[in-house]
Amino acid sequence: MAEKSFKYVILGGGVAAGYAAREFAKQGVQPGELAIISKEAVAPYERPALSKAYLFPEGAARLPGFHVCVGSGGERLLPEWYNEKGIQLILSTEIVKADLPAKTLVSAAGETFKYQILIIATGSTVIRLTDFGVEGADAKNIFYLREIDDADKLLEAIKAKKNGKAVIVGGGYIGLELAAVMKINHFDVTMVYPEPWCMPRLFTPDIAAFYEEYYANKGVKIIKGTVAVGFTSDSNGEVKEVKLKDGRALEADIVVVGVGGRPLTTLFKGQVEEEKGGIKTDAFFETSVPNVYAVGDLATFPLKLYNELRRVEHVDHARKSAEQAVKAIKASGEGKSVDEYDYPPYFYSRSFDLSWQFYGDNVGDTVLFGDSNPKSPKAKFGSYWIKDGKVVGAFLEGGTAEENQAIAKVAKLQPSVQSLEAVKHEGLSFACKI
Repeated sequence: MAEKSFKYVILGGGVAAGYAAREFAKQGVQPGELAIISKEAVAPYERPALSKAYLFPEGAARLPGFHVCVGSGGERLLPEWYNEKGIQLILSTEIVKADLPAKTLVSAAGETFKYQILIIATGSTVIRLTDFGVEGADAKNIFYLREIDDADKLLEAIKAKKNGKAVIVGGGYIGLELAAVMKINHFDVTMVYPEPWCMPRLFTPDIAAFYEEYYANKGVKIIKGTVAVGFTSDSNGEVKEVKLKDGRALEADIVVVGVGGRPLTTLFKGQVEEEKGGIKTDAFFETSVPNVYAVGDLATFPLKLYNELRRVEHVDHARKSAEQAVKAIKASGEGKSVDEYDYPPYFYSRSFDLSWQFYGDNVGDTVLFGDSNPKSPKAKFGSYWIKDGKVVGAFLEGGTAEENQAIAKVAKLQPSVQSLEAVKHEGLSFACKI
């Protein structure tokens, strides 16, 4: 098979790949210089839509509606855009071997791709219950959500099992968003997770209590402190029951599992320096191998605000790290430099009529402010995290664009506070006056 050569190759076809391509175009990439190699069959799209509007029973999002870069208010990059820019989209192509010293990638079909500069944007893969040998976890209608193919299979099952019973395994991002979307699709929904409250990596017990009660008021049943240890299926091989560690069994027509992800670094094991589960990079996302960059979920990078190495799994960082890497690549080629990546951690989610944003670091003492009554017609509340007398993190549910910008500013500037009581009393106005 003929070898293909490019100056730049982006490996992966997710959000980071699309935003990197847009930045290359801005920087003046020449036709034929850049290729995106993706195992997915479609051009890069805004992945968060899959757990939200893509699964809505009415007014659902569909491609080409949510190709990048609409998620950040930018231009929608259709497949034709890549053609116009001379960027080669190599889709439905899985790379099975990466030889970094030889600057070569090999596909499952035996195609060889050479590059001068590589951007690794392979993201994460979902953790599957079959990885742990959970009994019956290979039954039909047990779903994971990562790519558009996964969402399409789940959609088919939603239609086939209309008004059925859904069990959501996991109480994090995917668990909360999928529980909401399955309820909107008129399913009887039960969430199961082992932690004492939902979203424990970010939420305090007080914040979690609001969402758990809100979901319960919507008819979502929540079972905490136990895990799924097995599944039974019917004569068609379709899941019919979820067996829990505490001895209970839950009827299920559909099971959606959201128990986390792991960075896709396998291709590069032993070839690049790794740290904290990801590929270690500098503040420009260059790895220990010159001319090889890593962005998004799998990059462990210097978080300037906190002077430590971190890995951040979120779409906002995927977008911004991709843009930073391309700016650095182009500047380096011209003998120039760019500023170091200065990223304030940012997370958000939307479900039902709720919408929250978080900025900064969730360490230290916390104060809760505002109206956190789940029965309120328009609840608006938040929390500050205070460490060493400074606000280091801020969370807000139901905020306006201006209020969300205010809490972002607080997390970045880290203002001093006189006392926890004082900042609790001021609440949102503390952020708005900074």
